[in-house]
Amino acid sequence: MQAHPRFEGTESYVATDDLKLAVNAALTLQRPLLIKGEPGTGKTMLAEEVASALNMPLMQWHVKSTTKAQQGLYEYDAVSRLRDSQLGDERVRDIHNYIVKGVLWQAFTAPEPVVLLIDEIDKADIEFPNDLLRELDRMEFYVYETREMVVAKHRPLVIITSNNEKELPDAFLRRCFFHYIKFPDRGTMADIVQVHYPRLKQELLAAALESFYAVRDIPGIKKKPSTSEFLDWLKLLMAEDIPAEALHSKDNKAVVPPLHGALLKNEQDVHLFERLLSMSRMNR
Repeated sequence: MQAHPRFEGTESYVATDDLKLAVNAALTLQRPLLIKGEPGTGKTMLAEEVASALNMPLMQWHVKSTTKAQQGLYEYDAVSRLRDSQLGDERVRDIHNYIVKGVLWQAFTAPEPVVLLIDEIDKADIEFPNDLLRELDRMEFYVYETREMVVAKHRPLVIITSNNEKELPDAFLRRCFFHYIKFPDRGTMADIVQVHYPRLKQELLAAALESFYAVRDIPGIKKKPSTSEFLDWLKLLMAEDIPAEALHSKDNKAVVPPLHGALLKNEQDVHLFERLLSMSRMNR
């Protein structure tokens, strides 16, 4: 029995042990890997890094609210065929000229195994995952217009991401290996920062982590800042040469972070944070 390749993380992506186990379990079971977690926790980047680490091509299907499962298989361009027929174009004789292959078709017929990312599946209608059950299970589908069966040459490693905005059907979940990406703790976040900004001063990192997690822990905050937003904020702090001391007051109490627009993305959260700080000062 041929051994499956294993994912052990990459230099540019900090993968926890349980995440590596999840990827390798999906490879072994040959089942889709369903990754859930907050926005900005690196779910999409995971697929890119897995493809890079395993030396496999990456194909991406970014799901929108209007996306239908059929679009991932193929679309029949009847309008173009009708127009060409009216113009007397010879192409109309072959219906294959009007079949637009979707990303699943491309993944199924690729000359080598690929990583197939189905990104943010929870954005689509609830029927979307149900409509993909058979295709992902059997790795085949029927093209009615040409009366042909498309069968996968190689089973792709399917990575499906969800921001947990809506529940997915049980029948779909049964066919997946599931992993929830927890928000990184301070130690893991420091490791992530080290990958992106290896020359960042430790004093600034410590102060930034303290300030960042204080913002995330605000009771009632509408939108918690994500990992990607924290990295953007650090980049700004370095670009503006802001010292660690600017992230807290002289008595080591929290202050409104400089350049907080990178972390707090709506005025309610900014006002909430300012109000809590004001109350904290009054209670000293």
